[in-house]
Amino acid sequence: MQQAKEGDVVKVHYTGKLTSGELFDSSTDREPLEFTIGAGQMIKGFDAALPGMLVGDKKTINIPAADAYGERSEDAIINFPKENVPPDMKLEPGMTLTLSNQAGQPIPVIVIELTDDAVILDANHFLAGKDLIFDIELMEIGE
Repeated sequence: MQQAKEGDVVKVHYTGKLTSGELFDSSTDREPLEFTIGAGQMIKGFDAALPGMLVGDKKTINIPAADAYGERSEDAIINFPKENVPPDMKLEPGMTLTLSNQAGQPIPVIVIELTDDAVILDANHFLAGKDLIFDIELMEIGE
């Protein structure tokens, strides 16, 4: 039977949890996730778990924050001038907004504070700084 290896296109089912047990994502109610092992499409720790698995294999992996979405960064806290916010836009802490980076790619941010002259935004990934647990099942190895 074929073992998964770097460069293989695979399909997996997964359930992602925080170390507290809180579920943050799962593919069990939809199509399996398809990606190429080692192509940088997945977080490092998830990608590294697949080589050597056979179709039908299941495993649980613990991924430290550094091999998941990285540590939280203070550099990702943005002081956005209120003068650049449309006057009819009502902002509240906890709201999710989407900004664009210099390449035009969308970046989700969360409003964390409103001051007299700025909106303080957090552009860290919502899972940054968190250790993750994934239950994975290899469903298919493609060409």
